[in-house]
Amino acid sequence: MRASPNVWLMRTLCALWLLCSLPAQALAPADALALVAGDTGDRIATLNRLATEPDEKATALIKAMADENLRVDGERVLIVQGDGAVDAVTGEVLVSLPETAEDVMINNRLRSAMETALAGMDLFGAPPARQREAAKSLQRNAFDEPDAAQLPLIDKALAAELDPQARQMLELAQAAVRLASDDEAQRLAAAEKLGEARQAIVRPLLVQRLETEDSPAVKTALKASLAALERSLAVSNALAQAFTGISLGSILLLAALGLAITYGLMGVINMAHGELIMIGAYATWLVQSFFRESLPGLFDWYLLVAMPIAFITSALVGAAMERTVIRFLYGRPLETLLATWGISLVLMQGVRTLFGAQNVGVENPGWMSGSITLMGNLTLPWNRIIIIGFAVLVLVGVTLMITKTRLGLFVRGVTQNRPIASCMGVNTARIDTYAFALGSGIAGLAGCALSQIGNVGPDLGQSYIVDSFMVVVLGGVGQIAGTVYAALGLGILNKFLEGWAGAVLAKIAVLVFIIVFIQKRPQGIFAMKGRGAEA
Repeated sequence: MRASPNVWLMRTLCALWLLCSLPAQALAPADALALVAGDTGDRIATLNRLATEPDEKATALIKAMADENLRVDGERVLIVQGDGAVDAVTGEVLVSLPETAEDVMINNRLRSAMETALAGMDLFGAPPARQREAAKSLQRNAFDEPDAAQLPLIDKALAAELDPQARQMLELAQAAVRLASDDEAQRLAAAEKLGEARQAIVRPLLVQRLETEDSPAVKTALKASLAALERSLAVSNALAQAFTGISLGSILLLAALGLAITYGLMGVINMAHGELIMIGAYATWLVQSFFRESLPGLFDWYLLVAMPIAFITSALVGAAMERTVIRFLYGRPLETLLATWGISLVLMQGVRTLFGAQNVGVENPGWMSGSITLMGNLTLPWNRIIIIGFAVLVLVGVTLMITKTRLGLFVRGVTQNRPIASCMGVNTARIDTYAFALGSGIAGLAGCALSQIGNVGPDLGQSYIVDSFMVVVLGGVGQIAGTVYAALGLGILNKFLEGWAGAVLAKIAVLVFIIVFIQKRPQGIFAMKGRGAEA
């Protein structure tokens, strides 16, 4: 019986549907053989072609080749799996590897091309972090060994959805490959593109190409791009040094702010101020350890709890120092210096006994990790940015407390004229304790901030005590505004001198500058005002 037209149509559609639903086999036997044997250039061309249109078998074949798990047995390419193997094209499983199977030869050029191909394959559908990692690998290979065979893979990746940073790196890789092209127009466009990048990684490539370029037009473009790049790098380097100087200045400000209050108010040379910073850092470490063990889900917020605890811990230690030792030594600076130095040794040894002599690490919360990139070459770490903001907040808080509160009024009164303040009914002994506790608490906050940029150890405070005194003396004893100017000025000056003369000579130059400045202006940047200053 002859089938009706409708039945014939249904059979035809079903056959077409079954045909279309069969998986496309992109990996042919000839492709597999071309990948593992023959001329290196042809093998790389096959590799890049398979990487631009990967299927599961092609991907498995390339990865097995990168892992050196391929063997060739006549016309078959085998992927080694344990004692057996799998046919890379048909998927046939072999219980044992044939004795006639031979190793696949891989040279350095092919290995580099495989790294590029795998990185390009990782770009498709990968999360942003993986895309950036793969794009960085592609960019590195394109800059080291530019090869026109890399272009199809890079072009295909650029046509897909990409993370902005990954796209920027791939565009530079594309320009680097095209800069080695035989086409003058492509080289010209690539030279202009690389000049717009404003990244230090581009400079060696531009210099190298400038030495070998024959075209006058391309040479002119390379020179213009190189000049623009060097100007941009000079600006970004200056900004980076300024940022590093401000970061160091903010740390010095936090370390010296408490000392400015205690030294300015009572004239006490507190050699244990660095150990109060160290106590604040260890308090932060203890809070971090508690959150890691007991509240791991809230670990990113441990720093918000650590800040008040560091302040209170250092403030209590400072108050105890003032009430038990320092209050009996007012007006005797040499004895006070020796006593506080002894206290600093006791505190350091106590910390060594409790927590050990080894440094401990404090981990940044997630929101303080990473960095922000500006101008292509200027990278600013988030932990440094946040510490600068934290220093500003502490400075504003201390300024408001000194100028707007009753305690601040008493502190200023005792600072300017202690006998008259006592005659007016101010309990100067209590104000001394409060002021010393406040200065010690601010030192604890400095330790909390320092824990985010380095290891915490018993000797942490020793690195900042001398710098803190220099900031206070340079700014003017008891002058918060002077402390700010001195801290930022010394931080920026120190970092710019480091870039010019090295770290050791920079320290010496800063010390000489302070000595000369104090000789010319003993009262510091800002002189103390009031009758007490005239006495």
